[in-house]
Amino acid sequence: MADLKITLIKSAAHRLPKQRAIVKSLGLGRVSSSVVKPNNEATRGAIFHIAHLVSVEEVK
Repeated sequence: MADLKITLIKSAAHRLPKQRAIVKSLGLGRVSSSVVKPNNEATRGAIFHIAHLVSVEEVK
């Protein structure tokens, strides 16, 4: 499986505490920050909860 590049496109401020915790646990800090994570069920589950805040693209 390829990795996923996750980019924070909207701020996590004024969001539910669970959503803020997920953003922080993924290693995203400021808007436009990006991380590369493995494409597994745990990562996809986290992305599902904050899909409206992030942009996801597949990286080989």
